[in-house]
Amino acid sequence: MTEQTIFELIHSMDQITNRLMIYWNKEFSENLGVSHILVLAHLNHNGKSRPSDIAKALGLTPPTLTHLSEKLVKKEFAVRLIDEEDRRIIYLEITKEGLNILNKAQEKGKDLRTKLFEKLTEDERQSLLATYDKLNQLLDEFA
Repeated sequence: MTEQTIFELIHSMDQITNRLMIYWNKEFSENLGVSHILVLAHLNHNGKSRPSDIAKALGLTPPTLTHLSEKLVKKEFAVRLIDEEDRRIIYLEITKEGLNILNKAQEKGKDLRTKLFEKLTEDERQSLLATYDKLNQLLDEFA
């Protein structure tokens, strides 16, 4: 594979990702960005978490996570909890409203991707699935 082909693959993947996020932001009318949803998804999957751990897991800076969590708390999608044993430790936890908005956001994303993948032939979908499965296996080797 030539360096040009690798560049074209990277560029195409980035374009698709960026365009999907732009389209999702237009369709999802809750005044939240993808990063907010990623934080809620982390909380849903991992339970209450320290902001520093969330930032590290999502590849965000602590100030960015602080900004995101402020909005989530203000909208009552997350709450701050103080550790009973060490009051210096603060956790974020998803609320019922946060779980509802997360489900709505994920459903919107699923609908968007379904519309996109329905335009491919069955053979194209199978080929793409095999490629993504292989890429996921290769990423496991990086960890």
